[in-house]
Amino acid sequence: MSDSLKTTLYNHHDKLGAKLVPFAGFLMPLQYTGIIDEHKHVRSKVGLFDVSHMGEFIVSGQNAKKFLQHVTINDIEALKPGKAQYSAFCNESGGILDDLLIYDLSDHYMLVVNASNIQKNLNWLENRLFDNVVLKDVSNEMGLLALQGPMARDVLKDFFPHIESLKYYETLMPDSDGTIVARTGYSGELGFEIYISNDKIIDLWNKLLSASDYIRPVGLGCRDSLRLEMGYCLYGHELDESINPLEAGLSWITKLDTNFIGSESLSNIKKEKKLLPLVLKDRAIPRADYKIFDDKDKEIGFITSGTMSPSLGYGIALAYIDLPYANDLNSFNVKIRNNTFTMEKAKLPFYKDGTYLK
Repeated sequence: MSDSLKTTLYNHHDKLGAKLVPFAGFLMPLQYTGIIDEHKHVRSKVGLFDVSHMGEFIVSGQNAKKFLQHVTINDIEALKPGKAQYSAFCNESGGILDDLLIYDLSDHYMLVVNASNIQKNLNWLENRLFDNVVLKDVSNEMGLLALQGPMARDVLKDFFPHIESLKYYETLMPDSDGTIVARTGYSGELGFEIYISNDKIIDLWNKLLSASDYIRPVGLGCRDSLRLEMGYCLYGHELDESINPLEAGLSWITKLDTNFIGSESLSNIKKEKKLLPLVLKDRAIPRADYKIFDDKDKEIGFITSGTMSPSLGYGIALAYIDLPYANDLNSFNVKIRNNTFTMEKAKLPFYKDGTYLK
């Protein structure tokens, strides 16, 4: 734990009584008052996350767009200034190196990557750079706050009035301090992500927490349960280099005709499994790595993420199921403490009342 990195806000989390745990190389707040309590607060009011462990790369230069078209799986030509795009990096065989957000900031792009993959991604990109492309890692200079919940706009508009016009996956351009405010998030609720220099993040954190009685600091524990209720993938669980985006349900961002790295392999690949949403209505909790079986007790898959849904009151999970079972069956068996329970196929999102589009 002593080798873990700390975000600029570490001491503030500590003073607020957060339970701090190692995550992706950082000591991060897991919870303050409790995961379920914080989860329900984000769903009903507004929570403030410190997600400064995430990585940020700036890509600029004459061939920046051409470069990103080559290394990311979505169509960068469809991304316009002031917009954000969900995408991924794949290796040559089509395995997912990381998933990421790309922001078009007019004269440059910002890539936001997972904390555990910062150095891996940077090395991979540097080894594939084009002429007239500048790649800069600004992860150590930039912090990131996520304000998420139905009341997020009401709180934030006094600080950044122009956010009132932002639609989902749109962003303001950097202001005079280099701060970027985007209408993005990982909770399924109306929310904003604020990219801000580390020398200014403490001041904004304190001002936001003082702005309303409805806003509270929340930790990564509820961030995980919130994203799972929406069926959002998490790298290291649903995504890794052994998984391709077609199996992971990401065909909607996989534009094979753009000839990105890995596209040739994906064009010829035979899918062996499929990511499915499952629900468990019995009094048991599905957990990651639990095995999935058919009615003949044949092992046909495994759970990647699972929990007791704080919003719904029953078990939910994402699981990779072998084909053709994933298509042919509607129910599956899971073994929990030597007991067998039935899980039913569901439709995403599990939680259907999120405000992220409002």
